[in-house]
Amino acid sequence: MAAKRIFDFVFALLGIAVISPLLIVVSLWIKLDSSGPVFFKQKRVGRNGNAFQIYKFRTMVKDAEKLGKQITVGKDPRISRAGMFLRKLKLDELPQLFNVLKGDMSFVGPRPEVPHYVSFYTKEQQMVLSVLPGITDYASLKYIDENLVLSASKDPEYTYVHQVMADKIKINLEYLQRMSLWEDIKIIILTIFRVVWRKKETETNENTHARSY
Repeated sequence: MAAKRIFDFVFALLGIAVISPLLIVVSLWIKLDSSGPVFFKQKRVGRNGNAFQIYKFRTMVKDAEKLGKQITVGKDPRISRAGMFLRKLKLDELPQLFNVLKGDMSFVGPRPEVPHYVSFYTKEQQMVLSVLPGITDYASLKYIDENLVLSASKDPEYTYVHQVMADKIKINLEYLQRMSLWEDIKIIILTIFRVVWRKKETETNENTHARSY
């Protein structure tokens, strides 16, 4: 879809220009908060099964992947202090604007998985690899607190592969049937509202918790 690519390129470029001061501030905070690089790069599987490097702000301690699984469960001790805040507001995803600019990703599309989890895809599920992966999608909105869901499981890895991931793919296969530029704009707007609402919910819960003492 030419219109989708033009939309992605123009707004990714505009977005990077507008939030560049925020990117600088967050980068300095991460550097001061814990040792390690500012950015986290990880191999993900994109369109047609092609691998690419996804960019995120680092939210975990250095070499966190060597200390645990490739999924985050509950209050993962590997998450840094700055990382807790960045994850809460989804600010760690902002560097993916560069992935969109490069053409590795789109604003909207199935979230890209690491090769390990893609290896579990059935032939039908592999259909989600026919489009560019995205920063957000309906599945991301449903599972915005995925780590809390997994923390309630006795076997988070099994729950992720056979329940959470399976449901995400089902949602994305449904999206593929009606995908359009207008549908993407709708998802972007819903994502913004969901993140803002989630922030307000968190603040309300924290204030209520504070008053209980």
